[in-house]
Amino acid sequence: MNPFVTNGYAGPEYFCDRIQETEDISKWLQNGNNIALISPRRYGKTDLIRHCFEQKEIKTRYYTFIIDIYSTKSLSEMVNKMGRTILDVLKPKGKRHWKAFLNIVHSLQAGITYDAMGQPSWNMSVGDIVNPNNTLDEIFHYLQQADKHCLVAIDEFQQILKYSDTNVEAALRTYVQYCSNANFIFMGSQRHLMGAMFVSPNRPFYQSVTVMNLNLIALEKYWDFCKMHFRKAGKTIDKELVEQLYKRFEGVTFYLQKVMNVLFMRTAEGAHCGIDDLQPAIDYIIDFTQSTYEDLMYQLPEKQSIVLKAIADEGKAQQITSGSFVKKHSITSPSAVKSAVNALLDKDLITQNKGTYQVYDKFLELWLKRQK
Repeated sequence: MNPFVTNGYAGPEYFCDRIQETEDISKWLQNGNNIALISPRRYGKTDLIRHCFEQKEIKTRYYTFIIDIYSTKSLSEMVNKMGRTILDVLKPKGKRHWKAFLNIVHSLQAGITYDAMGQPSWNMSVGDIVNPNNTLDEIFHYLQQADKHCLVAIDEFQQILKYSDTNVEAALRTYVQYCSNANFIFMGSQRHLMGAMFVSPNRPFYQSVTVMNLNLIALEKYWDFCKMHFRKAGKTIDKELVEQLYKRFEGVTFYLQKVMNVLFMRTAEGAHCGIDDLQPAIDYIIDFTQSTYEDLMYQLPEKQSIVLKAIADEGKAQQITSGSFVKKHSITSPSAVKSAVNALLDKDLITQNKGTYQVYDKFLELWLKRQK
């Protein structure tokens, strides 16, 4: 297979570095600690947790669950995700394991069906969860009663702050605090929201976790990874190419892997991959996605489209409500920038860190720059 995996975790052979992070997380969890793992999206948080969960000392001793709540908009949707994920993990382990879960979640029985072999299926819709607080209570009751210690990773945890339900943050903190048979990893990509949740003294989760900020994989480590996999396939690659790729995409794992996947695919066995191959590989990826980007821009309101293009043009945009920024990009007013930016942030089309704005999708940013 192509060793530069772009979708999910494919095993330790295809996982680059993170040796120290894996050791730290594994030790924290095995010693009863909860963790808040924070980094921008596409740094590889989820795959790192999958990698930790595959370590022998964890895989054999714990039940492990990774629950992605990024797309959820309410406690009911979150509870639905939790229940589905737990059942999906327990089903391959045998009837005794999944039956122990279903015997506790009484409020969900109507949404569980069984096939001819007696295997359960999760056919629950959000509307079937009449009282999400009761269902949440049942799920945590299962975690507390499970016959193995549980490790529960909740991805994009800051999403709970957008729920219209009241007191979700405080309720979860109480459940976590008294669930002695489970430890939790709260993963999040919006640093300011995650930081406020776990570092602010007036918030429920204050001082309840070990906060860990995930940094980029070092260039030298990634170069060693690329060189090794090209060599194993009977191919060679220039170090200068990897250095330029790393610099171009600021070391963000997803983009490095995506471009390297294409470079590996386009390099025949016995051939060499050089610096001149880099830009054609990037263009190849962008060209494949062009129609999607065109549809996206067509659907955006005009002011949002103009501001998105302006931020892409800047690369790292600062002082975006200043007169100079507004004038440079022919925007009607600072207030128009502000309202457009808020909408673009809600749509995850841009990111903001310490007053610096960037287009979230680096390939989209490059495509927008090509439209000038």
